Amino acid sequence: MNTDALSKISLHSPVAIVHSQYDINSPPPAPGQEEWTRFVCLSDSHSRTFEVPDGDVLLHGGDLTNTGTLAEFRKTIEWLCSLPHKRKIIIAGNHDLTLDSEWYDCNYVRWHSREGKQDFQSIMDLLKGPDAVDAGLVYLQDEEYKFQAKPGGKWWSVYGADGLHGQWSPEFYNWAFSYKRENAEGIMSKIPKTDILLTHGPPYGIFDRITQGADVGCPNLRAHLSRLRPRLHLVGHIHEARGAYIHEWNTLSTSEEPPVVQNDTEFTEHDASESSSGSTSIPSGVGTEDSKPGQPETTVFVNAANWPSAKTARAVNVRGLFGGPGVQPVIVDMKEF
Repeated sequence: MNTDALSKISLHSPVAIVHSQYDINSPPPAPGQEEWTRFVCLSDSHSRTFEVPDGDVLLHGGDLTNTGTLAEFRKTIEWLCSLPHKRKIIIAGNHDLTLDSEWYDCNYVRWHSREGKQDFQSIMDLLKGPDAVDAGLVYLQDEEYKFQAKPGGKWWSVYGADGLHGQWSPEFYNWAFSYKRENAEGIMSKIPKTDILLTHGPPYGIFDRITQGADVGCPNLRAHLSRLRPRLHLVGHIHEARGAYIHEWNTLSTSEEPPVVQNDTEFTEHDASESSSGSTSIPSGVGTEDSKPGQPETTVFVNAANWPSAKTARAVNVRGLFGGPGVQPVIVDMKEF
């Protein structure tokens, strides 16, 4: 594989442009027109800090910390609040132990016997206190949030799957925010249609393949994607499955099966070296510049894990830097309509 070509990888459709690899010192320019919004996607930063490109909105898909201590949250939240994005919308992941307060009350000794039980309210003050509000930080707990990225622009809706009912990570070795599979349908059916969906765990068959080869995402979440059809679905959790894909739905069907796509599909069938421009070919089913006029119903699927274990990182990130080459934040430009 040509690692020079891997340094710049983009996907294009009439309504979305995705940059998954680029020069962090010279990020791709935004489309320029006022009707576009730039989202910068992170996940699984695990208390590390790194360079993040500017944009209108920052999204974080969870695992903000290693084990959810107050010190780790303080480091992460101070970093996020220092970034220039006017809004930073975040959810928790299974490593953010203290935010699953009922579970944490029963399990904290297993994780924090040395540090002692962490104070939930102090952590929530970091997430929702006046400093967070002033910085535009929004922590979602199984709730929807609506905002305008720019004056007079589109009102975007985002749903963050978090809180006491599960983090869309089917029982995962008794970490926080797990749920029993038999309860999954009831949880997923409560997710409303929304422009942007944030779930820490991926749906089955979409950027959920672990190194051993198994696909470990949630089948129930996958089953609801045809109903939900968000403009952007951001996940993380499976570090090695980092990737991005633009899927165009069949507008004549309300029960279309979601795509099956993994990052090994992207880099074998659609190797960046095949494109002299450094942009990947667009897989079948994805909107292209040749799509017919109008606004196609598309979903940008992104696993934005910044933990350096994706194959893209192994190829170009020899120092294993979080958020470094191959695992930098994913830029998603979306047209407002």
